[in-house]
Amino acid sequence: MIITIDGPAAAGKGTVSKVLAERYRLAYFDTGMIYRAVGLEMVLSGTDLTDEKAALKFAQDMTFEKMMALSVHPDFRSDIGGQAASKVSAMPDVRQALLKMQQNFALNPVFADGTPAEGAIYDGRDTGTVICPHADIKFFVTASTEVRAMRRFKEFVAKGMDTTYEKVLADMIARDKRDSERQVAPMKPAADAILIDTSDMDAATEIDVVSKLVEEKLSKIA
Repeated sequence: MIITIDGPAAAGKGTVSKVLAERYRLAYFDTGMIYRAVGLEMVLSGTDLTDEKAALKFAQDMTFEKMMALSVHPDFRSDIGGQAASKVSAMPDVRQALLKMQQNFALNPVFADGTPAEGAIYDGRDTGTVICPHADIKFFVTASTEVRAMRRFKEFVAKGMDTTYEKVLADMIARDKRDSERQVAPMKPAADAILIDTSDMDAATEIDVVSKLVEEKLSKIA
């Protein structure tokens, strides 16, 4: 079984994806990690994030092991990592270079320890439209920009990061624009995706809503 959950930053897709992956024993793939790894590696090397040729080279050289090593860096999940990921993911050649790696995961899904899984859940922005268009169940999770910015701001504050709500909001608006207007694989719901607005939901409510929809879908598939 393949489930895709797409949507903008801080909409809640990561939280629900991890819960569903554990509940249904599915391998979890956060596709944004690949772009964060490429973007962060460029930042750490002092490479201009607008240099598309350099970005392509970093993408072509990216491996699962390298991605996991970069994932423990303090800036991997920070606003720096998020903005870098958004910039490199808007480059068509970078997306093409990383597409195969993402698609192959659905053919041979594995858990973090390398053991085989019977399915996968994808967390991203184009997983239902480009990476796994034939997924069994697709969701597009969103929320108002202001709500998402406040969620991300609180996350950063909890981690001790020095920022402001206004900066987080401005960065999120810019990131949404890049993600939705990029030439290749723009962020948008798949035609057959279930749309969920989490603006007025807490994590528990979102998980409950999505879980019930999955059960309904599974009953029809069975």
